[in-house]
Amino acid sequence: MIGYVTLGTNDIARAAKFYDQLLAVIGIKRLMETDNYIMWARSQDSPAVCLIKPYDGKAATVGNGVMVALVVDATAKVDALHKKAMQLGGKDEGAPGSRGEGFYAGYFRDLDGNKLSAFCTS
Repeated sequence: MIGYVTLGTNDIARAAKFYDQLLAVIGIKRLMETDNYIMWARSQDSPAVCLIKPYDGKAATVGNGVMVALVVDATAKVDALHKKAMQLGGKDEGAPGSRGEGFYAGYFRDLDGNKLSAFCTS
């Protein structure tokens, strides 16, 4: 159901470098970009993550309770994404591990404080 998710940033160049390297871990590349946003996805018809400068021109802020969850197909990819986020200066919000029967996830924040999760199910 989700087509794309946007995350606000106050420094698009810095944030882009973070996401280029982070999403490369799972084979995702930039698909589209302008001066105000960048989109990463596998293809035009797959779900996407976008960085955007807020339309109203005000500072981007973090939504309390908002999180973007990236689905992958193996626990090793969850581990790799979490590790890469930490290497890139992200903040740990919960180390990778089992979160209940058949659900494995790791949680982190990007450089702007946006919360993400990498997860897989078995």
